[in-house]
Parts: sequence; structure tokens; C-alpha cells
Amino acid sequence: MATQPVKTAVYRWEGTDLKGTPVSGETSAQSLAMIRVQLRRQGITAGKIRRHSDREPRRGKSITALEISLFTRQLATLIKAGIPLLQALEVIAKGFEHMTMRQLVGELKQDISAGINLATALRKKPAHFDALFCNLVDAGEQAGALDVVLQRVAAYKEKTEALKKKIKKAMTYPIAVVLVALVVSAILLIKVVPQFQGVFSSFDAQLPAFTLAVIAMSEMLTQHGAWLFGGGCLIFFALGHRYKRSEALRQRVDRWLLKLPVIGSLLRLSAIARFARTLATTLAAGVPLLEALRAVAGATGNHVYKEAVLRLQQHVATGSQIHVAMGATGVFPGMAIQMTAIGEESGTLDDMLNHVATYYESEVDSVVDNLTTLMEPLIMTVLGVLVGGLVIAMYLPIFKLGHVI
Repeated sequence: MATQPVKTAVYRWEGTDLKGTPVSGETSAQSLAMIRVQLRRQGITAGKIRRHSDREPRRGKSITALEISLFTRQLATLIKAGIPLLQALEVIAKGFEHMTMRQLVGELKQDISAGINLATALRKKPAHFDALFCNLVDAGEQAGALDVVLQRVAAYKEKTEALKKKIKKAMTYPIAVVLVALVVSAILLIKVVPQFQGVFSSFDAQLPAFTLAVIAMSEMLTQHGAWLFGGGCLIFFALGHRYKRSEALRQRVDRWLLKLPVIGSLLRLSAIARFARTLATTLAAGVPLLEALRAVAGATGNHVYKEAVLRLQQHVATGSQIHVAMGATGVFPGMAIQMTAIGEESGTLDDMLNHVATYYESEVDSVVDNLTTLMEPLIMTVLGVLVGGLVIAMYLPIFKLGHVI
């Protein structure tokens, strides 16, 4: 008969020690009475005791990928130091200030206390631990090398998150500057241009075509700006909702992004680096190649490469070597294929894939640096055209009037 898991809760308490000094803290226990017994044994007279969740909302801030990476790294370190799994989880839970993360680790501890293994407990939290993560942990538990696998998983997640940050950094800066330029232009059209229009109404001369076009834009934005803004937001959220629901739309967007001049190259290099890093980590953990390829397909971050990896798995399943199958897909560069072939022939496929990942991650760094360098003059050009164009349009009639005088 299976034993029921012992449920514990975190209690916050305040009291005084034997010297009368006020003390406070947090303790995990099954009940309020157990807390009082534990504190009495420590020579503490409890004053106020309350359950942590009585005041804290159960659903706080969402758990980030960085916190999952930190959890993995801490768990690997504690297990390697010889600390039992349950005790390690308790130590980790106390170290997190984020209540949602602390609750997640506490729930994992309760599940493992009930007699299930770590991989099964992680699979019950698919929002935070994907199939690849759980498969790697399962392989580590079966091989008796959980600490080694967790260290590799932690390193993999840290490098993956660093790669994502580099790409976001390359995208965020130009988008933010362009948005600021659009906001400034809208303010000029709504607030400044009508003032010039009032001055120009006293002119008998014909206004330049450029100025008339800007005045027409100003009138349209002033009269229908709220509707245009609302309609734009509605279209944006509708497309975002459809993007989340429609697999076909996501496929089209992924293919379109890969065709962009600079962004496409960045995303392509990133997908290859993720593929190599994920496959190397999975193989090093002892996962069979076919199962590893199935798990790697969803980690590439692009549907084109996901389909390529699934085709790769089919070729390997029929007896083809992996480097030959990579060449047949038509999306992997020659250097990645060549290094994979060397790894297969020498029996060091995971090491060679790590070298491939390191190389393409450095290529991503170079592309991000070049993109930042190229974007600065491009952004200045956009700002000059938007803001400078509006200023020139307003001053053209004044220049024309001065020329006539």
C-alpha cells in the first residue's frame, strides 16, 4: 500500500530567545503545534506564528528560465556534495525569495517524498520543465550519474538563455528607437503642425505639396487618431492570438524570418547552435540517438529546422549516418556537417557537437555586434527622415515667403 505524502507548510514566526532578544524566522512543519514544539526545543518563546501562504498569494510572478537554470545548478552542486535529494530540495526552497519558485520546489519535494523519482516529479510540471529536461534527468537517474547530468543541463540552459539574450538585445534596440521616433512624429503631427497650419492660413501664396501632404496627415491623425490607434492595437492582438493558435501561421512566419537579410542569418546561426548544443548535451547524458533527435527537434526555436531534424531522425532510423542525413536536409552548413562526420568517425560526436555549438555561438556574437554597428547609422537616417522631414515641411512655406519678399 502506497504511503500518502506528508504535507508540510512554511510558517513565519516571531518570538524571544532565552535572553529576551526578539527573534524571527521561517520554519517548515506539518502543523502549527509542531512549529511550537520545534521552537520550544530551541529555547524560543513563540509570540506570533502564521502560515506563509495566509498572506502571500499562491500565484505570484511567473517563474523565469533563469530561475530554472539556477535551481538546476544548485541541485547539481548539492547532490555532487553528497547531500540527499530531499534535503537538497529543502535547502534550495529556503534559498529562493520568489514565493512561486519556492512553492514549485516544495511540491517537487512532496512528490519525491511519496516515492516517485525526480524525473517523474518534473514531468508533472510541464510549464517549467520541458520533455528534453525530463528525459535528461531520467537518463541521469538510470545511469546513477544525476549530479553530472544536472551540471550538463545547467550549463546547457545557461548557454541557451545567454544566446536568447543576445538575439533579444539585437532586436530590442532598433525597435525601441523606431517606436520612439514614431511617437515623437505623432506628437509633432497632432500638437505642432496645427499651430503652423494656423499661421499658414494667413498666407495668400500656394503652399508646397510636401507641406500640404504633412498637413493632411496631421488632420487625419487629429480627427481619427484614436480610431487608428485602437484599430492598430486590435489588429496586433488579433494577429498575436492567431499566431499562438495557428501552427500554419507560425510556420509561415518562421520561413519568412529566415529570408530577411540580416535577421535571417542571425536566426539561422542561432538555430544551428541550439541544435548542436542540445544534441551534444543529450548524447552526453546517455540518451539514445533517435530519442535524442526527437527531443532536439523542438529545441531549435524555428519550425524550418524542427522539420529538418525530424527528417534527420527518419534518415538515421533507416540506417543512414547522421552527417549524411544532415546533408540531405539542405539546411545545415558544410562546416557543421564536416565536424559531425569527424565526430562520428572518431567516436566523439558529443564533443564535436559542442565545438560546433561554440563556433556558431561566436558567430552569433559577431552578427549581433555587426548588426548593432549597422543599425546606428540606419536608425539615425530613420530619425532624420521622420522628424527632420516634418520640420522641413513646416519651414518650406516660410523659406518660400522669404524668397518672395
